[in-house]
Amino acid sequence: MAGDDSIFLGASRKPDDSYQEAENLLLRYGNRHGLVTGATGTGKTVTLQILAEGFSNAGVPVFCADIKGDLSGISMIGEAKDFLLKRAEEIHLDPYEFQEFPVIFWDLFGEQGHPIRATISEMGPLLLSRLMNLTEAQEGVMNIAFRIADEEGLLLLDMKDLQALLANLAERSAEIGARYGNVTRQSVGAIQRSLLVLEQQGGNNFFGEPALRIADLMRTTRDGRGAINVLAADKLMMNPRLYATFLLWLMSELFEVLPEVGDPDKPKLVFFFDEAHLLFDDAPKALVDRVEQVVRLIRSKGVGVYFVTQNPLDVPETVLAQLGNRIQHALRAYTPREQKAVKTAADTFRPNPDFDCATAITQLGTGEALVSTLENKGVPSIVQRTLIRPPSSRLGPVTPQERQKIVAMSPVAGQYDQPVDRESAFEILQKRASEAQAAPQQAQPQTPGGTGGGWTLPDFGNAPAPTTRTRRTAAPRTSNRQTVTEAAIKSVVRSVGSSVGRALVRGILGSLTRK
Repeated sequence: MAGDDSIFLGASRKPDDSYQEAENLLLRYGNRHGLVTGATGTGKTVTLQILAEGFSNAGVPVFCADIKGDLSGISMIGEAKDFLLKRAEEIHLDPYEFQEFPVIFWDLFGEQGHPIRATISEMGPLLLSRLMNLTEAQEGVMNIAFRIADEEGLLLLDMKDLQALLANLAERSAEIGARYGNVTRQSVGAIQRSLLVLEQQGGNNFFGEPALRIADLMRTTRDGRGAINVLAADKLMMNPRLYATFLLWLMSELFEVLPEVGDPDKPKLVFFFDEAHLLFDDAPKALVDRVEQVVRLIRSKGVGVYFVTQNPLDVPETVLAQLGNRIQHALRAYTPREQKAVKTAADTFRPNPDFDCATAITQLGTGEALVSTLENKGVPSIVQRTLIRPPSSRLGPVTPQERQKIVAMSPVAGQYDQPVDRESAFEILQKRASEAQAAPQQAQPQTPGGTGGGWTLPDFGNAPAPTTRTRRTAAPRTSNRQTVTEAAIKSVVRSVGSSVGRALVRGILGSLTRK
């Protein structure tokens, strides 16, 4: 059985079809990442559940997505059912104890758990561009928008902040384009339309404050167990792009926030990425490179990342090479792609002379898996055909009433439930627009009769109007028309070419007008 330095996964089958030798995952290699694969209904979710239980009991916080709702039962104590007791007897699990685990429920939409929010600034232009499937030109405009926000001190917290900034960018396209390159209204409009689609898919619920603090995902209980953070993802799966981008953002945040710890005795946090193919489907190379970089480097932060998916081909080879602990459930080999997946999975294991991996993968029963974990010095163990242990917590989902009770008693209750809307780019740009609109009105002259005095022509400015009208003798009016003599003089002046001639003529002929 497992000790304090390992997690008991199950018992391996011997040539006589008995299950005798325990298969464990060493905690000191838990941050070397892992892969759990298998066709639908072969037991991946239960494997994820017993891994989460094992890490929690070892004092390691866990974050995992609950795609179908089944994983929520980890928060409730298990029940002694015949098939579970039989499995425990087969693998010599004695004693087989039931327990409940400390769970914090999360939900991007705030319906089945505490809301998870991130600010637009934290998401960054690259992930936002990936989320909205922007073209290269539109991604360039997005990067310019973030640069302008940094220069002008504009906080980008929620979607209306980004919308306001993009509208401001379109108005100043000529000025900004001269500094950073062409910013077309067409590109800005395309981004705004993508934001509208994202808003309709629930983006308003995700972007904003209070933003999630990574420390709240890394809690432990008073008895030393790690909290299991369960993300309700059944509705989130309707928007796979938002789901994949959120999980990539979370991994990036962990990488940036956590300090370097090297290879600790046990991980600081374990991250299960269910339905991992959603991250890589149609992903640009730049994004795949980013995932590979995070997976490769986050190990030294003490974080283990475990990808859970149906087919090993769903994960790029560059990422697959970083995954040291592997649990392979049954695969079907009816199509050429499935046959290739079986061969790929078999080739990644250290061979066992007792059986052929490729054949065994297609013959595994429900709850069976090929297991290879890292042994001493980080060397992969010889692959073993293993019967996975039964979970200690409940199999199946919790009821809505049970979920509400757990949410109400959560250690983060009240911290994230109500959104906060403080002054940010939207309010600042709105204020600037109001001031710019008011400035021309203040500069315009006031009409007669208004406060501040009437016309501003010389000698007519602020003289008070007489209270009674009196007859005054009119001064002789001087005609504005030119006399014949003045017209003749100006004509002669225009005809003289040199400046000296013009000066002489004005001197001589000017006296005629004064007579």
